[in-house]
Amino acid sequence: MNNYLVKSISASDVKAENVPSLLDKAEIPFETIDNVNWAEAFPCKPNVAFRMAYAGDKILLNFQVEEDSVRAVAPEDNGRVWEDSCCEFFVSPTDDGTYYNVECNCAGTLLVGFGPGREGRQHLPADVLQKVGRWSSLGRQPFDERVGKCHWQMALVIPTSLFMHHPNLQLQGNEMRANFYKCGDKMQKPHFLSWNPIALPKPDFHCPPFFGTISFAR
Repeated sequence: MNNYLVKSISASDVKAENVPSLLDKAEIPFETIDNVNWAEAFPCKPNVAFRMAYAGDKILLNFQVEEDSVRAVAPEDNGRVWEDSCCEFFVSPTDDGTYYNVECNCAGTLLVGFGPGREGRQHLPADVLQKVGRWSSLGRQPFDERVGKCHWQMALVIPTSLFMHHPNLQLQGNEMRANFYKCGDKMQKPHFLSWNPIALPKPDFHCPPFFGTISFAR
C-alpha cells in the first residue's frame, strides 16, 4: 500500500486560490494518480497528480489534471459530480470502519458522504460543505463537456470540521487511511484512476481495504 507524508506548513487564513503557490513555496511535490485498474473496459488514462500539506486544522489539497475533455454539469453541491471531470479524496480519519468520500468536479462543485460502505451513505449538510474552500483554474460555473486537450488545477482547503462525525480530530502526528481518484463516468472517454491500486473486478472506489495511508508530520 502507498504511503504519503503530509507536511506541515505555516500559514493562516489560507484561501483556496493560494494553495498552489503555497505548496510551490514549500516545495511539496506532486504524487501521481495512475492506476488504471479496469484497463480492458476503461483504458483512458488522463495525466493526474495530487499534493497535500496541512496548516493547523486545515488540509490543503491540490490536484493537477491533463485530459482530452472536461465536463462540469452538476449544478450544485451533493449532486452527481462523479459523472463530470472529478477528483476525489476518500479518507478514514480513525480506525472505526467508516470513511468520508470527498468528491469535487472541475468547477469546484462538491459532494461529501459518510458511512461504513457504499450503501446508505449520508450526505453532509450544506452548511458544513460551505466551509470547504475551493478554487478551480476553470472557474466555478457549470458547463457542458468541452472536447479538446485541457490542463487544469483544483485546490481545496478542508477544515477538520468537515469530519463532523469525528469531533476534535487532530492532524499533527495522525495517520489515516485514504485513497485518491480521478473519474468521469459520463464523459466521452469514461475513466477510473486511483492512487492506491484496487483489486476488484469492476470499478468501485468505495473499498477501504484498498486504501493507502497518509501520515501527518509532527
